[in-house]
Amino acid sequence: MAAAVSSALLAVLLCFSNVFVAPTDALIEGLYCGTQSCYDVLGVSRDAGKAEIGRAYRQLARKYHPDRYQGEESGQDTFLLIATAYETLKDEESRRDYDYMLDHPEEYYSHYYTYYRRRLAPKVDVRIVILVTVCAISIFQYYSWWSSYTEAINYLTTVPKYRIQATELAKQQGLLNRTKEKGKNRRSKEEIREEEEEIIRDIIKNKIDIKGGYQKPNISDILLFKIILFPYHLCVYVVWYCSWIYRFHLRGEEYGEEEKLYIIRRHMKMSQAQFDSLEDHLRHTFLERQLWIKENYEVYREEQEEEMKMKMAMDPRWKRYRRWMKSEGPGRITFIDD
Repeated sequence: MAAAVSSALLAVLLCFSNVFVAPTDALIEGLYCGTQSCYDVLGVSRDAGKAEIGRAYRQLARKYHPDRYQGEESGQDTFLLIATAYETLKDEESRRDYDYMLDHPEEYYSHYYTYYRRRLAPKVDVRIVILVTVCAISIFQYYSWWSSYTEAINYLTTVPKYRIQATELAKQQGLLNRTKEKGKNRRSKEEIREEEEEIIRDIIKNKIDIKGGYQKPNISDILLFKIILFPYHLCVYVVWYCSWIYRFHLRGEEYGEEEKLYIIRRHMKMSQAQFDSLEDHLRHTFLERQLWIKENYEVYREEQEEEMKMKMAMDPRWKRYRRWMKSEGPGRITFIDD
């Protein structure tokens, strides 16, 4: 009985193996040179070097070139087969995969995967593509930042408050108190005005600390340098975080002003650049109200929300909008035929 069961199981396994197991012929149709050996196509041995393979290919290419076999499909097919064999054997990685297929015909599906992965893989190194993309983004980021900074400087030169301060500083430094020019070196009023504008612009640029999105560009803040410096910043952050845990959680030290402002900024979910752009009196208010304490911050946030609601309620434009929504809003819009 046991012998009969074993025979039946063996028969079933053989049937399944005939269905699912691929043929073990080393030359597979559709891969490389198909059912012909690439070495035989070029007429070289498996030990042939690159020079011998190249020499054999050139001889066969001249013999079977389509220009010599115009109108004959067999000549063109032979030329394509020769070119395929050469492309397979001239590249060391492709030749190594091909030799592995010849030596291991039983790994049928693995050969299909290796072949089509190489055929469909991008020809350009992905690392180069990523590097070029990061460099392009960094250049665009840097020049866009410079454009915003220049725009901010141009605007500040038109603001009377900053313009008057810059003019006074220029006079104190003797940059605008110049005697009248005479002789051949005498300049026109337009030239003098342009020079004065440039002086005022330089003073505003050097004396005013612009923060936020319009601050002066720093090359270390662009994407490329951030990626390069990421390991350094990561180490600095790990050291800082461990120090924070040790000082304020284990030893129970009191927060300093810098640490309090950091916690407040985290409560407000603001970036460092956004927080730095706030006016000094606001930061003093945050410290006076002890907003680093979560409960105090929640009270402050609710007060700000109520204040914003009051401002919106008193805003004439907001009132008009609410009246329009009530009487003539989207619900009153209909088609003409209705």
